[in-house]
Amino acid sequence: MPSFLIGVFVVLHGLVHLLYFGQSRRFFELQPGMLWPDGSWAFSRLLGDQATRLLASIACLLAAIGFVAGGFGVLVSQSWWRPIILGAATFSTVVYVLFWDGRPQKLHDKGAIAILINIAILFAMLVLR
Repeated sequence: MPSFLIGVFVVLHGLVHLLYFGQSRRFFELQPGMLWPDGSWAFSRLLGDQATRLLASIACLLAAIGFVAGGFGVLVSQSWWRPIILGAATFSTVVYVLFWDGRPQKLHDKGAIAILINIAILFAMLVLR
């Protein structure tokens, strides 16, 4: 039962990344006036906001694929799930840090909750095992 819940949680966490994919592609707004990832401290000045949005959407899609694949691995009791989830959590954290606009306002709209979940996943997998 615990592995089923863990697998479902990881899959759902991955699917939430698809919301940020849709936000970055401007298919919809997660919040009225939400501009993520425009103004990214790492990419917007270098690439412009349109290219930054494309890069963010690709990165969110890759993170989602990683989490969904890893969660599926947990659900079907495969041995390869652990490095997939570790990689997806690390990658996702780096993505949200790099696409952050550098402002401390509305961090929950900029991936802060995803980062906290990723840290909890990493802690559980590396420390608690």
